[in-house]
Amino acid sequence: MSQLTNLAGEMERHLPAELVEFMQQAGLIASGQGESLYLVGGVVRDLLLKRANLDLDLVVRGNAIELAQKLAGITGAKLTIHPRFRTATLVWDKWKVDLATCRSEHYDRPGALPTVHPGDIDLDLYRRDFTINAMAIELIPSRWGEVIDLYGGREDLEAYLLRILHEDSFIDDSTRIWRGLRYEQRLDFKLEPKTLRLLKRDIPMLETISKDRIRHELEIILKEELPEKVIRRADKLNILPELCPAFKGDAWLARKFKKARQASAPNPPPVELYLALLAYRLTEDETEKLISRLRLGKSEARTLRESSSLKAELGALDEPVLQPSCIYTVLIDFSPLSIRANYIATDSPAVKKNISFFLSKLRNIKPALTGTGLQEMGVTPGPKMKEILHLLLEARLDGEVKDKKGEVGLVERWIEGWVA
Repeated sequence: MSQLTNLAGEMERHLPAELVEFMQQAGLIASGQGESLYLVGGVVRDLLLKRANLDLDLVVRGNAIELAQKLAGITGAKLTIHPRFRTATLVWDKWKVDLATCRSEHYDRPGALPTVHPGDIDLDLYRRDFTINAMAIELIPSRWGEVIDLYGGREDLEAYLLRILHEDSFIDDSTRIWRGLRYEQRLDFKLEPKTLRLLKRDIPMLETISKDRIRHELEIILKEELPEKVIRRADKLNILPELCPAFKGDAWLARKFKKARQASAPNPPPVELYLALLAYRLTEDETEKLISRLRLGKSEARTLRESSSLKAELGALDEPVLQPSCIYTVLIDFSPLSIRANYIATDSPAVKKNISFFLSKLRNIKPALTGTGLQEMGVTPGPKMKEILHLLLEARLDGEVKDKKGEVGLVERWIEGWVA
């Protein structure tokens, strides 16, 4: 790894020119106000690793909100302010930048959101999760690109180690346990021995974290390139049961997650699809407990419930030859995501074939005749019309008729038979 003490060249090589120009402008304004400005966190780590990272976090030794307001006026960015934490967010074009005031933190109790106080850059970096994320780059013109590494982050990068900054780190905020597993697996690093020992000691502290924050951590894991690696590691360290005692980070899950990526390519799978596969082997009761534990939204809860319900119906599709109308009847009331989850999860070739037929063709089939058309043929609205529409759909699905003319003839024969 390069021992450069100035990363100006790396910033220009690995960051878009527009973002570099933005930081130069921000540094110029901050300097003019007698303030210091720093690029901090994961982007510094990834510049040293020569990895792409466009999540820019800037820290101001001064007033971050005031600086953000000036930058918003220049760039035309949308500005969001969080006065409690002395932070602001700028969003413009395809870019997003977070600005914060240099601060120290105090945790009133484990798992609580921190109380923040103004501080200097050394305290701001010390409050972070791991040494490799506790480095900064100077952005004011006179020190542009200079690296600040007060806690040995570069040394740990070179050793491929994750190290917390103090012994109470996981107690203060135990979501750092999940973050540690994410970084470990994403970067192919190892938790430094003392850090690993403290992580294992503090697993019970995950109970101090709110449902919303736990759900957020799981969602971030499921956005990783290979989320099954994080889940398998959590299972081995006995952390996974903190999410759900019945979860398994095993080879089956790894295979199904890989199939989800193949089926979704070139885009990554939706988080909901990963979540449905992770929860696929749960019982209905376990699924409900998970929904409550993570306080899932309506869409996610529906996907999990429907995936579980459809799993119980798959026996009806486990036949190599089925009438299309039978396949349609089993699947039509389930959401597309729950159907996709079952397609990926099942190992039955017949079930896969029938689900694929439904998704590619059957779900889009509708009769050409509508209620209006049936009225013109003398059918009055009511149960009989509803029955006819259902029979017409079955006839179209099963190929008994292929166009509107065939449907009209079929309805005419039905009417004649009823009259007779």
